[in-house]
This record gives sequence, structure tokens and C-alpha cells, in this order.
Amino acid sequence: MDLMNTSKPEILRVLIADDHAMILEMFEQFLSGLPDFEAQTAPDLDSALAQIDNAGGFDLVLVDLDMPGMNGVAGLAKAIERNGGKPVGIITSNPTPHVVSETLAMGGAGIVLKTESLNNLTNEIRFMANGGRYVPVELIDRQRVSKPRESNGASLSDREMTVLALLAEGKPNREIGTDLGLAEATVKMHVKSICSKLGANNRTQAVIVARDHGLF
Repeated sequence: MDLMNTSKPEILRVLIADDHAMILEMFEQFLSGLPDFEAQTAPDLDSALAQIDNAGGFDLVLVDLDMPGMNGVAGLAKAIERNGGKPVGIITSNPTPHVVSETLAMGGAGIVLKTESLNNLTNEIRFMANGGRYVPVELIDRQRVSKPRESNGASLSDREMTVLALLAEGKPNREIGTDLGLAEATVKMHVKSICSKLGANNRTQAVIVARDHGLF
């Protein structure tokens, strides 16, 4: 008589660390409701490291970039070391291209955006737990404009910095001109100069590049 295969699916043990209780509850409830996931949570890096030590490592650890104890991607390095060679990734909302590069350079499993659909989350977790390195497409596109091209050493003038700050607020040229007492054509000239110096193709890219390089 043939016996039916009653073996249970392999359980993926996941630890998610974040200082926002609602996010933790959402992730934990969603993943724990799936047959092949076991989710645990932690509110900060120290608690996450303690759970890793107690559990002997998880199939995947996701740590929030901005929670207490992280100190940027330095906390990721600690989690990677403690998880015994098993994958560790970042969860965040809007990482800079530098954070993406540093995460991958130090051996991180990738980056999960908090804005992602929960249905996508399961595929991303499985991919990273199986050794893949995941970066959302929109972050890859942002990487392409992250480094300013050479501009003969030119730096932004005080006026251009002021215009750039207003661009970052999402203000159109006409409103910027009103705020600064400039003609709209003059503002356009400043925006063009800013984009040229930062190696950006448009005003949105200019703001992204400027933020990545700590200009404001």
C-alpha cells in the first residue's frame, strides 16, 4: 500500500528588527500566517543580536536602518557577524545610493522597502534566505545617477545652494523666483547650472545626488 507524503514544508525562520511597533506587528502577523514561515521580532539592534545568539542564527535577519543601535550600516555588519554566515538584509523606506552600495559591499543580503507589497515580501525573503541578493529595481535606477560627473572642480554657489534647497521642497521655478526675488528665466539658468555641476539630467536627479553627497 502506498503511503502519502505527509512531510511538512521546510520552515524559514525569520527575525525582523524595527523600532516601529506597527511595522513589526504587520510583518509578524503576515509571515506567521503562512505555513512555511516562523517570524520573530525585535525593537532594536541589541535585542536582535541577543535573539540571534539565543537562536543560534536565523535563515534571514532583516534590520531597520534607522532603529536604535544601528549607527547606519555599521549595525548591519554586527548582525551579519552574529548570524553565523546566514543572510542579513536591511529594511528601510528611502535608502540613499550610498546605503545601497555599502549594504552590498559588506555582504548584506539586500534591501527590503517598507513600501513593498506584503505579497512581494514573501518572495523577497525566500530569495534572500536561499542566498540571493535583492535590491528593488527603483533603487538600481537611482544608483545610475548617484555620482556626479566631473565638472572641472566647480562647486555650487551660495545662490545655487539656495535654489537647490527650494528644489528639494518641490517648488516650481516660478515660486522659487517669487521667494528669491528673481525672474523665472534666472531661476531656470540656476537650475541648469546646478544639474550640470552635479551631473544630473533633471531637477529631481539633482536633489537625489545632492542629498547622497551631503550637500543638505
